[in-house]
Amino acid sequence: MLKTFTFAIMHFSIAFLVVYALTGNFIIGGVVALVEPAVNTVGFYFHEKIWQRFERPKRSILLN
Repeated sequence: MLKTFTFAIMHFSIAFLVVYALTGNFIIGGVVALVEPAVNTVGFYFHEKIWQRFERPKRSILLN
């Protein structure tokens, strides 16, 4: 759990620093640092669902 927590802090920090460096705006950097991981999490969910469709046929072929 500690590794997950430290990764989350790193992810938020990088998102904030990149946006702050590009915009010079503390507020925009903070908003993006909060919104981006949430959107990324939803994207990852659908990414996994799509990949599961590609992996299922391979498993059934190997079992036959």
